[in-house]
Amino acid sequence: MPVGLKQTAEDASDRIERATLTVDEAAKVLGVSRWAAYEAVKNGEIPTVRIGRRIVVPRIALDRLLAGA
Repeated sequence: MPVGLKQTAEDASDRIERATLTVDEAAKVLGVSRWAAYEAVKNGEIPTVRIGRRIVVPRIALDRLLAGA
């Protein structure tokens, strides 16, 4: 990949807020341990989406969860 193109892609990713969080990132937002977050995912307490082998937490779903708390 040409250097200029790679730099542009990195700049764009800095400006765009991701729509999903990892379970670890969601745990930090919620102020719980990684273990507790994965248990909550397993129990259906934290909404998730599976993409291939990855489990991600939609940011909007996490925001709704927190708003309802």
